[in-house]
Amino acid sequence: MLDFARNHFELFGLPVRYSVDPAALDDAYRALQRRVHPDRHAASDDASRRLALQAAARVNEAYRTLVDPVERARYLLALRGVDAFDETDTSLDVDFLERQLERRERAAEALDARDEGALDALLREVRGDAKALEASLGALLDAQGAPPAARSRVRELKFLDKLAGDLDEMLGQVA
Repeated sequence: MLDFARNHFELFGLPVRYSVDPAALDDAYRALQRRVHPDRHAASDDASRRLALQAAARVNEAYRTLVDPVERARYLLALRGVDAFDETDTSLDVDFLERQLERRERAAEALDARDEGALDALLREVRGDAKALEASLGALLDAQGAPPAARSRVRELKFLDKLAGDLDEMLGQVA
């Protein structure tokens, strides 16, 4: 049914790299999900139904990981033996952190003023930085493996992703 020993990329027939073709990932996901969906095995014995449930869960987990830029990078580093979010090392570049603190202050001020335009501009800025960071991260992971810089970039990308989510929420409060 499904080879559970395969990594997420292999499961979908994709190269093990950060740069993923979203359409190819979606197509592979749908095809694999059709093949392992538990409904296709409803008339099977209990063991086959349980295996189908496990396979569907594995496919869903793999897809959620690969479709998300932060999780895909974290997973690639994990495949190379690097824990991107090791709790014993939570350091980030001071300039990066200062810039994010300034953004959070600007966001709080815009929220207090109910300034939707300022929040929207800040969200576009953060998303732009995240896209640039994704490109940089892709180059690091795809060309060089797992240098320490890639680990730092993943952590920064996660930070920006969280900030973008918070800004989206703030926009919802203002609208």
